[in-house]
Amino acid sequence: MTDLLTITGPTACGKTTFAARLAYLLDGEIISADSRQVYRRMDIGTGKDLKDYEVEGRHIPYHLIDIAEPGTKYNVYRYQHDFHEAYSDIRNRGKLPILCGGTGLYIESVLKNYEFDGRICPRVNSVVVGLMVDRDIRRQRISRRLDARLDEGMVDEVQALLDEGVSSESLIRYGLEYKYVTLYLLHQLTYDAMHDLLEIAIHKFAKRQMTWFRGMEKRGTPIHWIDTTQPLGHQLDEVRQLLA
Repeated sequence: MTDLLTITGPTACGKTTFAARLAYLLDGEIISADSRQVYRRMDIGTGKDLKDYEVEGRHIPYHLIDIAEPGTKYNVYRYQHDFHEAYSDIRNRGKLPILCGGTGLYIESVLKNYEFDGRICPRVNSVVVGLMVDRDIRRQRISRRLDARLDEGMVDEVQALLDEGVSSESLIRYGLEYKYVTLYLLHQLTYDAMHDLLEIAIHKFAKRQMTWFRGMEKRGTPIHWIDTTQPLGHQLDEVRQLLA
């Protein structure tokens, strides 16, 4: 019996929109599996896109977003604990938990029931769906999205975090957008260099994500890959058939 649906895939493949639509159709709630969306006020750079949780005029509840302060360290140990609290709450209310995100380590810690310091977590039985997007299309989406986030004020977001006292070391440690924008604000990179290096880093990150997902399959986690070039209705029907 399936008691969890997992939606994953590389960055810019449309996971959140897809998962929110499924939650709408299946009376579900979303548990985020994103290592940076846990942080408050880190919105543009992490791509929270909270508007995606509004479907057909209905708000789709989400969990494990905005639960930690910037500058603090959140890790897989804490994530596994927080996941099971959210998962139990959703199940106890008769809803379908939908795990959605691209942080493979967090996802695998739940699906493979990693053991930490003797902690015993209940096992979950999940159907895992991966969203597959053509590499060239993914690259185009990443480039467009980066430009859009910069236009939306990503530099100002990082500056505000620095102004409130979050250390530059912490922001650099968060990687990708926060690393390169911080280096720009510290005058260690020009704007153009920041943009170009960040774009390259995101493309490499997407490749690393796919490497992790392939590794998950080799380690015994079946992933049902769905072609996102197919009509949305067809994609949704594929998932419903997997759950039947």
